[in-house]
Amino acid sequence: MKIDTIAEIDKQLTSVTVENDPFFQRILQDERKGVQQLIHKWRKRVEEQNRLQEKFAEMNFFENKYRAQGYEYIAGVDEVGRGPLAGPVVAAAVILPKDFYLAGIDDSKKLTEKKRLEYDEIIREKAIAYSIGMIEAEEIDQINIYEATKKAMSIAISSLNPTPDFLLIDAMKLDTPMGFEAIIKGDAKSVSIAAASIVAKVARDTLMAEVSTIYPQYGFQNNMGYGTKEHIEALKSHGITPYHRKTFAPIKDLIRE
Repeated sequence: MKIDTIAEIDKQLTSVTVENDPFFQRILQDERKGVQQLIHKWRKRVEEQNRLQEKFAEMNFFENKYRAQGYEYIAGVDEVGRGPLAGPVVAAAVILPKDFYLAGIDDSKKLTEKKRLEYDEIIREKAIAYSIGMIEAEEIDQINIYEATKKAMSIAISSLNPTPDFLLIDAMKLDTPMGFEAIIKGDAKSVSIAAASIVAKVARDTLMAEVSTIYPQYGFQNNMGYGTKEHIEALKSHGITPYHRKTFAPIKDLIRE
């Protein structure tokens, strides 16, 4: 009987999903070290897939809860950019279909840039609707960051088509006629909020990378407007730009000097 090579076994294992698969049971008897390493690798991969599936199921708790109450278009809402010294605060609202599945989706801050870009593309393609709201630095200075965040969220929500009939919002209460639940750390607990956090993060990061081509000395493409050492030194050397928040320390202190 022909003995499969290690490479052939590795290729065939990609289509095996359960241990009672006849092929898997057969290679369990193969004592070659390379085969045993492949078996260990396969088990680790399946274990990780199962963990991600369980996590995804947990993150659908709120969506399932409100779908059971008759809501159809449930929008997840989240924002990024409350803390930076420069750039806008950006909110996103996302309505996902009931059968949406994306293993590994999580709070955007927990994902690598590569994963965020990959997931952002999938979310935009699969979502029933998504929208972005953005409040620039000048208006943040006028109305404060808390009010600017709420306004960005409201813009994102009102721009959705179809109109959502329920909102899942990350840790923020809005003045809205729609029913909603504000969830602390919602971007790690709700798949819809996680999706919104990814869309908002990618949109803001893309914008800050574009701004960095106009003002390269501030390193916006790396710090995204946050107060890194490089950014603070650039502020001291070059002053502020139209993208800086004048009411935020240490910028307001530098302006006074």
